Amino acid sequence: MAGLVTSESIVNPDKMFADNMIDLVVDKARHIDAKERKVELSNGRDIPYNKLILATGSSPFIPPIEGHDLKGVFALRSLSDAERIKDYLDETAPRKLLFIGAGFISLEVASLLSKARPDKYGMTVVELLDHPLPLMIDPDMAAAILTAFEQRGISMQMGRKVERILGQNGKVSAIELSDGRRIDVDMLFMNVGSRPNLELAEEIGLETGRYGIKVNRFLETSDPDILAAGDCVENEHFITGKCVPGLLRGPAVIQGRLAAKRLAGFSIGFPGVLNNSACKLFDKSICSTGLTEQQAKEEGFDAVSATVTSRSKHRMIPEVKPWTLKLVFDRKTQKLIGGQIVSDAEPPAKEIDTINALILGGKTVSDLTTLTCAGNPDLSSEPSMEPITVAAEQALREITAMRRES
Repeated sequence: MAGLVTSESIVNPDKMFADNMIDLVVDKARHIDAKERKVELSNGRDIPYNKLILATGSSPFIPPIEGHDLKGVFALRSLSDAERIKDYLDETAPRKLLFIGAGFISLEVASLLSKARPDKYGMTVVELLDHPLPLMIDPDMAAAILTAFEQRGISMQMGRKVERILGQNGKVSAIELSDGRRIDVDMLFMNVGSRPNLELAEEIGLETGRYGIKVNRFLETSDPDILAAGDCVENEHFITGKCVPGLLRGPAVIQGRLAAKRLAGFSIGFPGVLNNSACKLFDKSICSTGLTEQQAKEEGFDAVSATVTSRSKHRMIPEVKPWTLKLVFDRKTQKLIGGQIVSDAEPPAKEIDTINALILGGKTVSDLTTLTCAGNPDLSSEPSMEPITVAAEQALREITAMRRES
């Protein structure tokens, strides 16, 4: 949408499939006959199968707000959505853009358009919850994001509800908030979540849950000859064990590989999701994994957190930049259950993968105090300021102090 890449650059070429002896058929699967084990396409062709993998993805959820179907209201989930948005931007030259939802999709689009055309758009972000990126980071970590957007002239309306969308001549013209306030709009982005595409699964009677198709750890559905993976399946959270939606690319990629391995005879189970994710907003890199402190408390954990500010390089190296790490532990087990990073430099953001691995490994606060990371003046903070170990030291002191008091 910002004109930084072409559509062709993010689509796998047909040759890739042919080179791997895969018969690519571009058509709509209209019906599955699970008894006869065949798929009927919209052109009338039947394709028989021994094993079938459903990867039907998800579609944007459009809340039933009055006016959601007006011209100029868009959701973003697929390449075709992005192309329609770009065409609308080019053809109608809107000036006032509004985003409903302050998740990473909304904020990435806002930051990209602001950087690409800094003097062209007036932007407003409206979020029902009290801070941006509410599913990724806690309010204290989100404060820097809020400031970064406001400094660039983007109005951040947190804790606000859109009551209805207003239009003129069939085109969006404004929104009305629940407090009666009105904001003029030329183009509106609505990114408040998505829902799995379950039509085919439900038609053939596969077992489904609240968030998608039910699968076991080997991605097998209630039909032994059908597997499912990606956004259309219901996942298990690695920490809580509860069912959660699968809406991120990383787990979908791994699930696709595991489904293929299962068909090849392997018995490698999917471990569950931690919803580890990352985004780039202006000059800030934001990452998270596991539970935020808020989420941990809502799940009944006695959460202990520690927040540390460090540097991207040793202090004497030019262009050193700050970054902040927050770790969340369960006081009872002392296990690491969450991590968040907000960084002004890109390299530190990848430490979220280390945190992710530590959670999967069941590591405790004591384990983290002995973590030794590779250090170099140009590539990392000083060893004394390695924030994972410093945060662990802080959390250990708090846990120990609480034990002494009790």
